[in-house]
Amino acid sequence: MTEFSGAWTREEVESFLEEATIPIRIACHRPDESLWMVALWYRYRDGYFECATWAKADVVTYLRNDSEVAFEVSVNEPPYRGVRGNGSVGLSRDEDKALLGDLFERYLGGTDSELASWLLSPERDEVRIRVRPRRVYSWDYTERMREVTEG
Repeated sequence: MTEFSGAWTREEVESFLEEATIPIRIACHRPDESLWMVALWYRYRDGYFECATWAKADVVTYLRNDSEVAFEVSVNEPPYRGVRGNGSVGLSRDEDKALLGDLFERYLGGTDSELASWLLSPERDEVRIRVRPRRVYSWDYTERMREVTEG
């Protein structure tokens, strides 16, 4: 069961995550135990984050070795707000690149681009990264930054 705390209710967190089209930042351990951070497109569905990446990406190797992660989804412009937390991941093939296609729709509005053609090509194998959050903490600096953002 996911524990929610911070500025927002569970419903507000889920609404933010479903509406925001900013990448999730995922931190994981490399085999030498140093930290690695990666930003990926995501969708939030049924309490899980789902991301897609190339099967040969370093992060896939790292997550196979250690499935524990920390994550953050936050806006880059004032007023700053977002969520962070930790959890664990499961990896599976992105059959027919269905998830990747959905992510192109979510972030770019479709698959009509050279980037989409390249990433969706049959020669590339994609992996689905499914993050199961254990703890989610939300923050919202809208009130404390009101003077800055209204001025």
